[in-house]
Amino acid sequence: MENETESTEQQNQNVTRAAGIVSIAVMGSRILGLARETAIGYYFPSKSSADAFYLAFRIPNFLRDMFGEGILSKAFITTFLATEAEDGEAAAWHLTNRIFNLTCLVLIGIIILGFTFAPVIVDVLARDDFNQNLDTVEHFGFDSKIELAIYLTQLMFPYLLFVSFAATAMGLLNSKGKFGIPACASAFFNVSSLVIGIGGYYLCPLVEIHPITGMAIGVIIGGILQFLIQVPSMYRVGFRYRPMLSLRDPRVLQVVHLIGPAVLGVAAVQVNLLTNTFFITTDSGWLTWISRAYRVMHLPIGIFGVAISTVALPQLARLATAGETENFRNALSYALRLMLVLTIPAGIGLMVLSAPICRLLYQWGVTVEEDTIGTAGLLFVYAFGLCGFSTLKIVTDGFYAYKDIRAPVIVSVCAVVLNIYLNYLFIYRGFFLDPRAVVFSTVLTVTLNCVVLLLLLGRKVGQLGLKSFIPLMLKILIASAVMGFICWLTNGVIENDWLGTTGIIPRTIGVFAPIGLGLLILAAMYKLLKISEFDDILNVFKQRLGK
Repeated sequence: MENETESTEQQNQNVTRAAGIVSIAVMGSRILGLARETAIGYYFPSKSSADAFYLAFRIPNFLRDMFGEGILSKAFITTFLATEAEDGEAAAWHLTNRIFNLTCLVLIGIIILGFTFAPVIVDVLARDDFNQNLDTVEHFGFDSKIELAIYLTQLMFPYLLFVSFAATAMGLLNSKGKFGIPACASAFFNVSSLVIGIGGYYLCPLVEIHPITGMAIGVIIGGILQFLIQVPSMYRVGFRYRPMLSLRDPRVLQVVHLIGPAVLGVAAVQVNLLTNTFFITTDSGWLTWISRAYRVMHLPIGIFGVAISTVALPQLARLATAGETENFRNALSYALRLMLVLTIPAGIGLMVLSAPICRLLYQWGVTVEEDTIGTAGLLFVYAFGLCGFSTLKIVTDGFYAYKDIRAPVIVSVCAVVLNIYLNYLFIYRGFFLDPRAVVFSTVLTVTLNCVVLLLLLGRKVGQLGLKSFIPLMLKILIASAVMGFICWLTNGVIENDWLGTTGIIPRTIGVFAPIGLGLLILAAMYKLLKISEFDDILNVFKQRLGK
């Protein structure tokens, strides 16, 4: 029993250590993503070019979010590990080649269809505001936002092919225990988008092309780089490309069967974001505000949610394949506890500092105070769902490890339907004509989705010890409330009494000083309340510093 305990503790430490590596890599990528959003806010007005870009990017990005961080990678990891364990490494490499080639053929077809039907797709998603007229001289021949959005959508669709290759590469490397390079890969996407986007703003008008075109080209080149940066690591772990294709291979069919119905099963967040687009194009600027608010929240989701999920899935898949149910429950429970320790205080921090963060990131150039207030209000509501957004990734991983997608599909479809109905009541029927209503419905349905799936997973694998989470959550809430109060107080003193809110230095201090002090208070509270998961995080940092 003692050896089993030591083994469990070692597994938990390995998860925490690997999650820390991925967190750092993802944090760098997400910060670069925020820099890209800041550049868009600086150069492009929220009620014209920026709105059109965000609508156009939502369509391929919807597929990117599912393939890049969800379905394709998860389906491949579980099947690759099972193939390697049961059929040998050679069979696993054959599977990899067949999935690459099949993905290429299918996505080329999707890209052709997307390019052809882009006018129809954009017309369905865009509502009244996107029909407004634009100055054709200022916008290089485009006379409406919807026309500009169609052009950008067609331009960015090929991005889907390369980012899907990157997803398969990420799944392969994660299956081999390599997490750092795949997590860093998206940083190359953001760097490309930022550099080429800014360059395009200045260069495109010289050849009479709309300046937002640079952002679209940066997206495509970024997708290519995101895949290419992983190729050397794939070669080092043993992968060799072969032009192999088979639709009769049972392992290929297994991946296809996991992907097919799981489009809604693991992508409730992305499906909600896409369906929300129909409602948030009602008024000018709403789409830009929501996109920017979600980008800020995407930082902690990536650092905590994606990182822990990325590391936990291969471990859960191995335990499920080996039939080690007790260890599976322990591993899942630990991942969930670690997620709560990190995401609850992050959510409260975002609520308290929503306005200062948005002002620091976005209120430059052509972005005005109205945009900041709108974005901050949406970020405040999004922050309530941070824990649910992040935890949902872990819970669906639990089902995926057992190759069970029926429950996630049913529950997520119900959640999407509920989200659409709430938005219909709030926006279309005018019960609450405010963009925060759209975010609230998303937060509510994703959180309910997570809770229901967690209960169903407990019935599937046995008790997950959820009752033991109650004391832990109370401790986390107490510590987070104290941290939030200190952040609010510190920011108030800096903005009202010392520096004000104008200029990059006051804004930077007004955000990072409360965050730094808040983290110290949170650490002290966690130590005082004896939260063991925080000790595991500290031990990882001590080990890394020791090396």
